[in-house]
Amino acid sequence: MIEKEDGNFLLLNKPIAWTSFDVVNKLRYLLKTKKIGHAGTLDPLATGLLIICTGKMTKCIDEFQGLEKEYTGKLVLGQTTPSYDLETEPTSSLEISHITNDQIVTAANSFLGKIQQVPPIHSSVKVNGKRAYAFARKGQEVILKPREVEIKEFEITNITKPSVTFRVVCSKGTYIRSLANDLGQTLGVGAHLSELCRTRIGDFQLKNAETLEDIANRISDLRTNNTSVTAM
Repeated sequence: MIEKEDGNFLLLNKPIAWTSFDVVNKLRYLLKTKKIGHAGTLDPLATGLLIICTGKMTKCIDEFQGLEKEYTGKLVLGQTTPSYDLETEPTSSLEISHITNDQIVTAANSFLGKIQQVPPIHSSVKVNGKRAYAFARKGQEVILKPREVEIKEFEITNITKPSVTFRVVCSKGTYIRSLANDLGQTLGVGAHLSELCRTRIGDFQLKNAETLEDIANRISDLRTNNTSVTAM
């Protein structure tokens, strides 16, 4: 926990299968506080850095959200899914043997700079007051408008087809799932995201983050010693 005069924030390594909302609820219970929030959603199947703000530091959430992000991940070529990741089952499979490593790198480089990106239908983007995923899960068609994002770095770090590992540095609002899907479309074979980890938000690094278990144990120790949890 990093303490400020007007509140606290902590760096947390979100576990897989937890939603960002799940994490906030767990910490709300552990810290016995109502004023708490996170600065940037991670999908349930993603892991990595999540900034949690409490007290008056929740006023800084927008500031944290505006910082650039860094991710590492893996995508699978030749298969597409409705959610662009493994939340849903693959719906198509195409031959990829003709795709070369140079083509993959060239395709990734084509996304550098400011681009127009359409969010996944299975996302929390609001459409007519409802989350897009609510429509998608009912099989209802919904059209999402593209938004401008910036891809500052898109490095292909390893290729073992059909898997491709990568590192991305991007602006606020970028969907890495959409980037994986769009890369597959550019190559003409489709793709989906299979792994994702957020490693950095601005200057805040994942290596300095704690797990939920670490935080829970520290809170338990403080309370056992009759020390205020705000001393974290």
